[in-house]
Amino acid sequence: MKLKSSHSLVIAADGGAASGKTTGARIISKKFNLKFLSSGLLYRYASYLILKFRPKNKEKFIKKKFHNLNLKSLSKIELHTSKISEFTSIIAKEKKIRNILMIFQKKFAKKNKRVCIEGRDIGTVILPKADIKFFFKCSLNLASKRRFKEFKMNNKKISMAEVKKSLKLRNFRDKTRKNSPLLKSSDAIIVDTGKLRNVPAMIKKMSDTINKKIKLKYGS
Repeated sequence: MKLKSSHSLVIAADGGAASGKTTGARIISKKFNLKFLSSGLLYRYASYLILKFRPKNKEKFIKKKFHNLNLKSLSKIELHTSKISEFTSIIAKEKKIRNILMIFQKKFAKKNKRVCIEGRDIGTVILPKADIKFFFKCSLNLASKRRFKEFKMNNKKISMAEVKKSLKLRNFRDKTRKNSPLLKSSDAIIVDTGKLRNVPAMIKKMSDTINKKIKLKYGS
């Protein structure tokens, strides 16, 4: 089903590291013509900036950098490294940093009628009134294989054991942090990418859910 220009649709996609949420959210955004935002990429960029410039006042520095951030510029920077991944889970616990990025994400959603934002606290904090909330999950072994394949392209020396250990620690930090932990919203629809055979099966499950919502909301 196609959304008309006057229609709005807000989708939240949450899940642990390498659970498939970014792939699912990105493809579904393109299919239904939604503005896509990866909150994980924002945190990775914040990590990249702090690691590179070592600012004395991190909050003031990040606030300035995110004031007029051009999202397209992020594609030119290598943000998917194991070092950035590990540091990202550390700064994600900092309330002041989270608040800066939270404001950015909420402004993005407010600016666009049709959006899909993926992350770890989208359905619970950023978009609590989203039309649809997806929660992605899979086993640690499967997530590790995905992330290992991703990292191997830029780091030939990295091992599966390192990736698995890093992912386990990342998910633990995300679930146990005090500020906006990784939680499944009570009204979220689970997308188990370990049980779904492939990407097309995942997209079909998401598309079916979205089409039902559009029909329910707009009657066509």
